Amino acid sequence: QVQLVESGGGLVQAGGSLRLSCAASGRAFSMYVMGWFRQAPGKERELVSSINFNADSTYYAGSVEGRFTISRDNAKNTGYLQMDSLKPEDTAVYYCALGRFWPASDFHYWGQGTQVTVSS
Repeated sequence: QVQLVESGGGLVQAGGSLRLSCAASGRAFSMYVMGWFRQAPGKERELVSSINFNADSTYYAGSVEGRFTISRDNAKNTGYLQMDSLKPEDTAVYYCALGRFWPASDFHYWGQGTQVTVSS
């Protein structure tokens, strides 16, 4: 069993930055692919970014590529999402998740989510 706790969300003006963290406890964090998802009101949950086991491969949705950076520190059992040049359309609840396969993973461990609000 793995428990995930996100932190770092908040309110920021357009153009600003936030860094989300995802702390994992339980089974070895390095055994899993990590993904960051988001869900805005009235919209489906979408995969924003993902990173493989040893951080040598990453994926970004087109809407965030060049603005967001995913990373992980397996020694600290923690993953990160650095979000720069934020836009109002980035407003959503952000979730981290862990899965077993790369690149297409079955994410089955989820955090509780952290709210990100970007004002115009």
